[in-house]
Amino acid sequence: MTAIEARLLKRLKQLPPGRLAEVVDFVEFLAAHEERAAAAARLGEAMTKLDALNLAPLSEDEIEEEVQTARKARRPGA
Repeated sequence: MTAIEARLLKRLKQLPPGRLAEVVDFVEFLAAHEERAAAAARLGEAMTKLDALNLAPLSEDEIEEEVQTARKARRPGA
């Protein structure tokens, strides 16, 4: 256990249950923020790779066809 982990555990043990719930909420908020930042970075990388392919944009009809195909694939028994 690192020094900071020991320090946090010591302080957490001193908090009343209501405050512990607030700490949990805050830690979950921080974790979600990190997950969103990582997802945004992955999306940016994917967009850069996609742009490098120089593909023609999809038409509205092609997009609708893709959406309908994906919806059918998710239906039970499809």
